[in-house]
Amino acid sequence: MRAVRDGDVAKLGVLFERHHRPVFEFLVRMTGDRMAAEDLVQDVFVRMLKYRATYRDVGSFETWMFRIARNARADYFQARHAVTLVSDAGVDAPSAAPAPPTALERAEEVDQLRRALLLIRDDRRELIVLARYRGMKYEQIAELLDVDVGTIKVRMHRAMKELRDTFLRLTGGNQPCDVTTSPRVLRTI
Repeated sequence: MRAVRDGDVAKLGVLFERHHRPVFEFLVRMTGDRMAAEDLVQDVFVRMLKYRATYRDVGSFETWMFRIARNARADYFQARHAVTLVSDAGVDAPSAAPAPPTALERAEEVDQLRRALLLIRDDRRELIVLARYRGMKYEQIAELLDVDVGTIKVRMHRAMKELRDTFLRLTGGNQPCDVTTSPRVLRTI
């Protein structure tokens, strides 16, 4: 990014190749819409070029990039006066092929967890996606959101509680899932 900032804009292609997938995965999980996420990825990299002079070599590049992705997503929905989509039609669905009972149960749990994630508040969904799916450390998330690490820990606890409660509401409370200790399941949604 230093090279792009200093005028070698051809290096943006290298950045795109390295980072477009994580940005896309973040945005598709935040919007629930693959088409919107694809558009937003393009917007993120256009903004990276446009605002390249604002890049400072102080924090991590990933934090700066995800800050741009967050802003692009917010602008996208604000411009359309849209509410975050609650349909998961755009997110990869489990295979329709017959599966053994345990795989089927797992697929149903993943589907319900995906729906629950799309139903919780945006700010809480974002924390879960960044921490559990992207694997960002709380310190990185704190830098991204410009808050203390302790604040992130509290917010993350509340986000996981809301996700668990929403999941239980969707399943009628009869399908056990400890979302706080199942990051593997969260990565699949």
